[in-house]
Amino acid sequence: RWADEMGTLVGTERVGHVLVATLSRPPVNALDDTLIAQLHAVLDIAIADEGVAVLHIRSDQRVFCAGADLALIRNCFATPQGPDAMTEVVRHMQRLYQRLEAAPLATLAEIGAAALGGGLELALACDLRVAALDATLGLPEAALGLLPGAGGTQRLTRLCGPGVAKRLILGAEVINGAQAQQLGIVQWALPRDQLAPWTRELAARLGSIPKAALAASKRCIAAQSDAERDGYDEEIAETRMLYNHPETRLKVSEFLARSASRHRKEMT
Repeated sequence: RWADEMGTLVGTERVGHVLVATLSRPPVNALDDTLIAQLHAVLDIAIADEGVAVLHIRSDQRVFCAGADLALIRNCFATPQGPDAMTEVVRHMQRLYQRLEAAPLATLAEIGAAALGGGLELALACDLRVAALDATLGLPEAALGLLPGAGGTQRLTRLCGPGVAKRLILGAEVINGAQAQQLGIVQWALPRDQLAPWTRELAARLGSIPKAALAASKRCIAAQSDAERDGYDEEIAETRMLYNHPETRLKVSEFLARSASRHRKEMT
């Protein structure tokens, strides 16, 4: 186990095959270019290290992430160049979230408190989400005359269908973790005092799965929603690749040996 600090806004800790990234920009982990750049750097580390199979994103602040920095938004609206500047910020968020979504490893968001706007969009770009029952989640941009433009309209619709997406986005509705689980926005919701240890155990379990298998499975799952890709053909190609992967061959050999041993014991 080792620990490292990526500047002052994102702390990283390696625990087995899991890289834990802790957002730490007081008071609400507001997203600006610096935080986005540091998250890119953390993602670079996780992707490059073959020993990292899981990126676990969490917060040590009173919210998970409150979205775009309000000071940044204020400055953008105060100048004639503001619309262009704000569009560029949203574009930077989109690029980060696209990289996160496509990363060849499992990504896990631990939502202990508020995840609103760009903060929820960050979580939606992860493969898996765990929330506290009393956490607050929402994409309330429409109430300000805006829209969730960092992937929110696309990922929420793909995840939960247009009915749920329209309910939350058009109604600027904020819900709790229990409701988010019922709607399929998060896969698990737990009491706040159980969230951190439970999510650590989940991350460790995911980390026990070979990174190559996680990456290949993600690529095939992504193919299902892309009309230009043949997911069945990709399953065959990825299966062939995995059969020749050293870690796969080792794990299959160990599994077969255990199965043979159990069979011998049953026969005696």
